Amino acid sequence: MAMKVETKDTTAISDAELVEMADLCADREPRFDIGYLSKVREDWVLVSCAHEGNKLRGYSFSTLERIGGTPCLLIGLGLIDRNAKSEQTLKALLADQFRRALLAFPDEDVLLGTRLLNDDGFRAFQGLDDIVPRVDHKPSGEERAWARRLAKRFGNEKGLDDRTFIIKVTGNDPVGGLDVVAPKAKRPEGVEIFFKGMVADKGHRLVVCGWAMAEDLASGKLCR
Repeated sequence: MAMKVETKDTTAISDAELVEMADLCADREPRFDIGYLSKVREDWVLVSCAHEGNKLRGYSFSTLERIGGTPCLLIGLGLIDRNAKSEQTLKALLADQFRRALLAFPDEDVLLGTRLLNDDGFRAFQGLDDIVPRVDHKPSGEERAWARRLAKRFGNEKGLDDRTFIIKVTGNDPVGGLDVVAPKAKRPEGVEIFFKGMVADKGHRLVVCGWAMAEDLASGKLCR
């Protein structure tokens, strides 16, 4: 069955939909419960939901905005159901978001930024350019500055180590990010090194960004 994605303003999310979202990880980490998702609803502009038939398979809270004049697609929180179609769900959500980025920022390169819980999350950056962090690359001063800008936008600039791109938090409150596990898909090679010493269950997250080039958006390469 085909995956159908709907994107709408977060103000239009019903409590019943929040319950459905919370149920996707009710029995596992990161345990985004309805109380936390209600807060996230207030912090982000758009929500995208992927359904297979009547079954919710994944969702993403995001915004399209400019940071210092740079067009950005920011994913504040995303969660993919852990099943055989995890990869398909992730691609469907991203394709819809990239289509919206093209409409919002025609003829411009767009920065995708988010926080990852594990190495599977790097699949969200397939097809993008200048991904940071990446294997065998030492981040430049400007790239570390982008990590700080994104950490600030995600509400925890002080918790960021701009050498490792890892954000750490204090306390036990839930922390957003992109949670995806696709057991049947090939992992990007070598990226597990970036998660050394990171404990997602304690709220640690890896800040990652990459560029969706204008020509790739316009050609539809990233939108399918």
